[in-house]
Amino acid sequence: MSLATSSPPSAAPGRPIVRLEHVSKTFSNGTIALKDMSLSIGAGEFISLLGPSGCGKSTALRMLAGLGEPSSGKIVWPDAAEKAAADKGEGEIGFVFQEPTLMPWATVFKNVWLPLRLKGISQAAARPRVMEALEMVGLDKFADSYPRELSGGMKMRVSIARALVTRPRILLMDEPFAALDEITRQKLNDDLLRLWEQFGWTIVFVTHSVFESVYLSSRIVVMAARPGRVIDEIAVDAPHPRGIGFRTSQAYGDYCRRASESLLSAIGAADHL
Repeated sequence: MSLATSSPPSAAPGRPIVRLEHVSKTFSNGTIALKDMSLSIGAGEFISLLGPSGCGKSTALRMLAGLGEPSSGKIVWPDAAEKAAADKGEGEIGFVFQEPTLMPWATVFKNVWLPLRLKGISQAAARPRVMEALEMVGLDKFADSYPRELSGGMKMRVSIARALVTRPRILLMDEPFAALDEITRQKLNDDLLRLWEQFGWTIVFVTHSVFESVYLSSRIVVMAARPGRVIDEIAVDAPHPRGIGFRTSQAYGDYCRRASESLLSAIGAADHL
């Protein structure tokens, strides 16, 4: 079975796959990480959460992944078939952390196999899915390598493959390329866009970078801090496939200017609280 789970992206988002409805999060020390955040995420969208440190981007992402509960409000998954798909090891949420978090003593294959192994799927049964995921990120020839033998960009590709092997309907990515050099980061941006354009997954991507958010996204959600909240949404209507032509276009510059102005407003809003 292919890892593709939906049709390629179109100009308009599909039906809502998940909604945050008036979600707030207050930690035990009294810090208000999120306040009254509402966001509808459509099937096949590529959404970037853009904002300064402390605006609740990662908190929102982790609650979408089920790694935390809202203090108030709710997260709604409208599709009742989601649980049935998850029970078969499909239709899940894939999560890519800022660091690759690979097991140094395990091969690339065994690192990617891990989420399937935790579901009781044997190595032999998992092999086609693991190799397919590695092929998608261009690492199928490195299945028997160890993390110490890989570059930083390759380690992040392994982390992405590990998320893809579960056949997710939604892929959550928490600043996955932030620690990489600019050339590697741009290459992985292009690779991620190619996969999204091909398979049409729903992606929610956390970033501090205006340039990255404009290049990748179909929609940018700009957030302010203290407390974390949504202050702007920007639809990026540029056509696909994107590449160097888009990066050097007037439209790209205009979107970056708009997002930069919104981000500066977010920082100013926090400073005046």
